[in-house]
Amino acid sequence: MSTPAPPLAERLRPRSLAEVIGQRHLLGEGMPLRTAFEAGRPHSCIFWGPPGVGKTTIARLMAQAFDAQFIAISAVLGGVKDIREAVEKAELARSGLHPQPTIVFVDEVHRFNKSQQDAFLPHVESGLFTFVGATTENPSFEVNSALLSRAVVYVLHPLSEDDLAELMDRAHAQGDVPPMAPAARQRLLAYADGDARRLLNTLETLAVTARAQGVAQIGDDWLLKVLGERMRRYDKGGEQFYDTISALHKSVRGSDPDAALYWFARMLDGGADPRYLARRLIRMAAEDIGLADPRALRLALDAADVYERLGSPEGELALAEAVVYLAVAPKSNAVYQAYKAARAFVKHDGTRPVPLRLRNAPTQLMKDLDYGKGYRYAHDEPDAFAAGERYFPDGLEPAPFYRPVPRGLEIRIGEKLQELRARNAALK
Repeated sequence: MSTPAPPLAERLRPRSLAEVIGQRHLLGEGMPLRTAFEAGRPHSCIFWGPPGVGKTTIARLMAQAFDAQFIAISAVLGGVKDIREAVEKAELARSGLHPQPTIVFVDEVHRFNKSQQDAFLPHVESGLFTFVGATTENPSFEVNSALLSRAVVYVLHPLSEDDLAELMDRAHAQGDVPPMAPAARQRLLAYADGDARRLLNTLETLAVTARAQGVAQIGDDWLLKVLGERMRRYDKGGEQFYDTISALHKSVRGSDPDAALYWFARMLDGGADPRYLARRLIRMAAEDIGLADPRALRLALDAADVYERLGSPEGELALAEAVVYLAVAPKSNAVYQAYKAARAFVKHDGTRPVPLRLRNAPTQLMKDLDYGKGYRYAHDEPDAFAAGERYFPDGLEPAPFYRPVPRGLEIRIGEKLQELRARNAALK
């Protein structure tokens, strides 16, 4: 009985640093990880990045480069028993006839609880083994601070389209994958979305199906037919992606919650990263709602935080709630416009001195030089407002930057500003 061939992703796994595709910011000449490899001194580290970008591969290459025993633990399936066995193997390797260092690699380390993560600490500190963790989640939130402080965090990036194209060429060179039409090739690269494993697993599926159906060349229509719902509706980073996020933003700005939810669902269905959508919602709250409803920004931030804690699909509901809230909230871009106007004014006006009365005077010398002299402390004035006081540089009186709109909370803000400005004008 013949042994089945290993998966394509395993057959193409790099055997040396030179074969690694992507992550040049870490593995290029003079870059941090490359320097560590060349120095021959392993150190505990955590690889943080999305799936399929080389975290496990680099850990294996690290063990190879340092001639170390490689012990892999899956935090999804493993537990304290696996940690205990790793410790025993590391002790045996260190005390053997030919002592050998050990690298303990923990995949999905964020899945281990605090006590499980703590179990590594004494052995990392004693130097029994080098700890290497891999995680798709932010280690600041998911890895114990004690363990985090003993490891260097390396951020791995999604593979670029050029990186994926190079990987696809290697797969074709194996001879198992039929040639692809340019449109199909481009669609598959977009579908992979920076994930090498997804690309290679999909290529393998296509190759098996093509052989079964006698397909000599993979075309775009056939590709869509085979992959069906798994295919992206749009290319991340392409024109349609930005058109869709534009439609979502304009629907929120236009106060249409139904259309906003539609475009939000379209983006998720098309494979958009919910974290990207969360960032855009925060921007919408600051840019298009502002002080008309200050709660909008807080709600958008909370929704982003909920998603980080729950992930998909549960966390997407919090983002959907933010979409609806932002859409129905009163709208104002007054602060956005005021900030742009102030920036433009300062850029062209130049640097003016701070009036003496507004300067800080922490020392006697500064007080002798009249720093802070004549300053009116607002809390000592009626209504905590020093009517007639000026806070711009002397001789400068620009037109108001901030002009509240008559919507939401800015109605009251506008009324308050109008009253204060009238009191100032009465003393001129």
